[in-house]
Amino acid sequence: MTLALFHGKSALRPVWLATASLCALLASPALAQESGESSPAIAPGTPDLQTPDVAPVVTDAPDSAAEDQIGFAADNLNYDSDTDVVVAEGNVAMNRDTISMRADKVTWNRKTGQVFAEGNVAIKNPEGDTAYGDKIELTDSLRDGVVENMLVVLDNGSRLAAVRGTRFDNGNIELENAAYTPCPVEDNEGCPKNPSWQVRAVKVLYDKAKNKVRYKGARIEIFGLPLIPLPGLSHPLNNEPSSGILVPEIRLDRSNGFEIAVPYYLRIAPDRDVTITPHIYTGAAPMIEGEARALTDIGSFRINGYATYGSLVPLTGEDPNSRKRFRGYLESAGKFQFDPRWSLTYSGRIATDRTFMRRYDISRDDRLRSTFEVERIGNQSYLSIAGWATQTLRRNDVQGQQPIALPVIDYRQRFDDPLFGGQFELQLNTLAIARTAGQDTQRAFAGARWDLRRLTGMGQEVTLTALVRGDVYHSDENLLTGIPGYRGKSGWQARGIAAVAADMRWPFVGEFLGGTQTLTPRIQFVATPPIENIDIPNEDSRAFDLEDSNLFAINRFNGYDRFEDGARVTYGLEWNFSRPGFNINSIVGQSYRLSNKPTLFPDGTGLTDRTSDIVGRTTVAYKDFLRFTHRYRLDKDSLAIRRNELDATIGGQSTYAVLGYSRLNRDILLLGEDLQDREEARVGGRVAVARNWSIFGSAIVDLTDQKDDPLSVADGFDPIRHRLGIAYDDECLSIALTWRRDYIDTGDARRGNSFSFRIAFRNLGF
Repeated sequence: MTLALFHGKSALRPVWLATASLCALLASPALAQESGESSPAIAPGTPDLQTPDVAPVVTDAPDSAAEDQIGFAADNLNYDSDTDVVVAEGNVAMNRDTISMRADKVTWNRKTGQVFAEGNVAIKNPEGDTAYGDKIELTDSLRDGVVENMLVVLDNGSRLAAVRGTRFDNGNIELENAAYTPCPVEDNEGCPKNPSWQVRAVKVLYDKAKNKVRYKGARIEIFGLPLIPLPGLSHPLNNEPSSGILVPEIRLDRSNGFEIAVPYYLRIAPDRDVTITPHIYTGAAPMIEGEARALTDIGSFRINGYATYGSLVPLTGEDPNSRKRFRGYLESAGKFQFDPRWSLTYSGRIATDRTFMRRYDISRDDRLRSTFEVERIGNQSYLSIAGWATQTLRRNDVQGQQPIALPVIDYRQRFDDPLFGGQFELQLNTLAIARTAGQDTQRAFAGARWDLRRLTGMGQEVTLTALVRGDVYHSDENLLTGIPGYRGKSGWQARGIAAVAADMRWPFVGEFLGGTQTLTPRIQFVATPPIENIDIPNEDSRAFDLEDSNLFAINRFNGYDRFEDGARVTYGLEWNFSRPGFNINSIVGQSYRLSNKPTLFPDGTGLTDRTSDIVGRTTVAYKDFLRFTHRYRLDKDSLAIRRNELDATIGGQSTYAVLGYSRLNRDILLLGEDLQDREEARVGGRVAVARNWSIFGSAIVDLTDQKDDPLSVADGFDPIRHRLGIAYDDECLSIALTWRRDYIDTGDARRGNSFSFRIAFRNLGF
């Protein structure tokens, strides 16, 4: 169960900085109080957060001729020369040093310097904050004094009330029985209502010398109920975060039992901070979490980590004797911009074991990828020097088979002057892949590409493309790669690649059913000489499936290690219909190889035979209410559905449904690769059941059975996880109670129920 008060750990500028705004209002000078009966949001004898039925009036008083002069405006003005007392009555306006005050009556004792304002008092400072009250006693500087039963409405709409406020000669300020809320206190019809939440304190003390605010007896009230105590709360009187304890996080789940986490935020400097969070469990050993962040002159970075010493339920292949050990997870990310052209981006993730992240619900990723990249972006050039490594968390994967790429270098240069009227680009690329217990591969190539795009007089869009490339490969330990088609030959290998393509689109536009429709036939010719593919190792062109996004690609493999050769023609049709608020876009296509050379594509991918399968996509959108996308691949002979994907979002912001379905029926027998058949259904949504209340939920169901995947033990209907909850949301408060159930055990990440309770306070001035 999670209890969250702050939107971000870095923002330890508590809501009570709005209280500091009052202190600033008093100190620069604005003291006020309110009139009227107490609001239902405040108990009897406490300040009222409702706005008095009086409009703040700022009357143009005479300009001050000197700094100590006060301007007056009133319906009646009386002066007693014997007592040296000035009494102003009726719409009194008074100003000094850009501070204005309005009241029904003001009594000014010129001898003592005391000013008494009575009746519908309103004081406004230059920042736009307004204070209201019945009676105020202050000095003629409008700075020092005592306020009883006061209300301050800040410029951002927040409100702070106190029974009594006093400003002392040394500049310190004390507020008694204070309350603060940023929430509305009126409904849409203008009737009073309780704020969703407010902060109450017995005393609020402002120390001018230390520029710090301290609270006594502070607590948060939700719907009028005092729920969250805040003992020892204090902070500096500025807009910067400060060190201190954050609101605890509370959870309950099957693996760890009851959990409480108490974060401590440490502000080291304006551009550096650290958050340390101890986690205490009833069903597991304690864990420590830490996060450090820094902002430098050229960029920023963060480091986050978890550490514990606890038991481990091993997965297959792990040492069952090492069940109690150090366990943890470390991640870091950052970006640095050295100058307008050069930059560095990195991210790193590593875990001590394969189930740690799921056990503590940190992430459900099954692979952790660490990367770095140095980039130079010029006007017509691009350079990337990168590297990456992967840690597998999958049960049956061997870590030694995971590739480490270092370096990956890619350079591209475009030329300003057209060559034969077209755009000319050069590319240089190199890649080195190493494995601790697998095949090592190095690759380098140089290539050039020329593109010419023209519009004919009949409206046809014609694109001509020509490319050439020369590759050099070296590999060893090839037999350690399980799938023979991915190994290639050991030692040095070289090949040359050339391709030409012509692509024509011919759009036809016309009126249809009160809207506009566009019908665009498309045809593409691609010719490539025979290419040596089998002798070349395949590292980046493995998982493949024909779909609408790669149907018209010159190389329909998704990497550089495989290149589709031979000659082919690809044809398709795109239809678009649009009218105000409604749009349909659909595309369908197929390709035909002009040669009978055996293809490199695995059976079931849709490109095995000379005639490909039929692929298509349809998207329907209706305003902000409906968005539906259907992707499919049909068998060219039987029209059986080989790929079927549906994604739909229906509804508005308060009530909506998200539906998803995917089915892969490819009959690919390359076990151990990401090409097996799979079927899955997903559903989620939210239903508004009352004002500000809603019910939400989601579920994922695995529909795969052993006919689809021989390695699967599923029976064709296996839930993976679901969640169900109820939530409250308004302008300044969110509350959610969620029940989640997982149906799969992964080592010591056990299946079962977990519960969370979350509170998020909005409008905290972060």
